[in-house]
Amino acid sequence: MSNPGGPLAGLKVMEFAGIGPGPHVAMLLADLGAEVVRIDRPGAAASNPVVERARHRIGVDLKSAEGKAAMRAAAAHADVLIEGFRPGVMERLGLGPDELLALNPRLVYARMTGWGQDGPLAQAAGHDINYIAITGALAAVGRAGETATPPQNLVGDFGGGSMYCAFGIMAALYERERSGKGQVVDAAIVDGTTSLMSFFFGVRQVSHLSTARGQGMLSGGAHFYRCFRCADGKEIALGAIEPQFYAELLAKTGAPEDLAGGQMNPANWEAYAEKLAALFLTRTQAEWCALLEGSDACFAPVLALDEAREHPHMKARGAYVEHDGAWHPAPAPRFSRTPGAVRSSHDDGAEVLARWGAQN
Repeated sequence: MSNPGGPLAGLKVMEFAGIGPGPHVAMLLADLGAEVVRIDRPGAAASNPVVERARHRIGVDLKSAEGKAAMRAAAAHADVLIEGFRPGVMERLGLGPDELLALNPRLVYARMTGWGQDGPLAQAAGHDINYIAITGALAAVGRAGETATPPQNLVGDFGGGSMYCAFGIMAALYERERSGKGQVVDAAIVDGTTSLMSFFFGVRQVSHLSTARGQGMLSGGAHFYRCFRCADGKEIALGAIEPQFYAELLAKTGAPEDLAGGQMNPANWEAYAEKLAALFLTRTQAEWCALLEGSDACFAPVLALDEAREHPHMKARGAYVEHDGAWHPAPAPRFSRTPGAVRSSHDDGAEVLARWGAQN
């Protein structure tokens, strides 16, 4: 069942079922060839067939002596364990890192949480919006004068969460090649999101890169880096920051000549934006695409998910894969010799664990 071509082929991963970033970490590893056994409650069904793809499922009662013994036996043969419970839950089950690393010193034990394993909020409930709120990320998103706008759960759960957890796992595996020892990866969304904000910490004195809501160049304040509505109600996105790209945007759109000067002066941005807004309302999204797409004007249409799948560039890249009657984002990143693959999930976790040698 393993993907022999993936760069992580042969990697044995235990995933304790959860929601949000934990399953996404497991998907990233499984797409690249890791053999991931998803441990769920008995009788539980997949809630997201895309994110939970390429798994070997098994239902286990973690409160029973038999279930705990089975998990300890499996951990003795695993390379990676991923869990996303509140701090202390795995310890109370007898499956904490101290116990399992004693059984398997090479185990990489990844703990995916919002607040982290310690600190005043460690035991509190929370979700993406809460985690990015205390990091300064949420305050920067939205229109000036309005409340902050949650950016789905992309920034916290997946940007600051699963991607950092996956990176931490791979770093721990790399270090294990030298030391022969596993370790605990404490992947907290608040930590990862704070790291994502590094760029803005470094430019706090640059006025046009302010993180004040809707006022900075990259947060929708600038007329050349925002979205505009078209004649058909659809939207387009501009990112013409560099002078040469901005000049091309103005030339190709036939924008008013007075927009050419003072591009980087925030005092001009709103007035210039009003003129561009009126201009973009004169044509449909498709007409603007025909004129600007593929040029150096830093332009793109704003597309819904189903529209994105049909975009010529995304189709040419093979960014989406049809599998088992559903569309899936393709594995990323891409590899020249050992590409990943979208694979089906199966209820054969018990057989896979037995093959690992996990007998109890």
